[in-house]
Amino acid sequence: MIILELKTNIKCNGCIAAIKPGLDATEGLTRWEVDLTDPDRKLTAEVDSEEVKENLIKTLEKAGYKAW
Repeated sequence: MIILELKTNIKCNGCIAAIKPGLDATEGLTRWEVDLTDPDRKLTAEVDSEEVKENLIKTLEKAGYKAW
């Protein structure tokens, strides 16, 4: 299990609602959350592999968001 902390451009609960279906459907992503109180809007995620990390970032980009 790999724990990722990525900065994002997610700004509100509406943004989270927009990414939720895609992230929930991502295989190998067991848990995720976005800290809206953090200035970097960190996305913390538990993934099975580095490949899942790339899929997570692609899923965010498809929804119009970025993570780095």
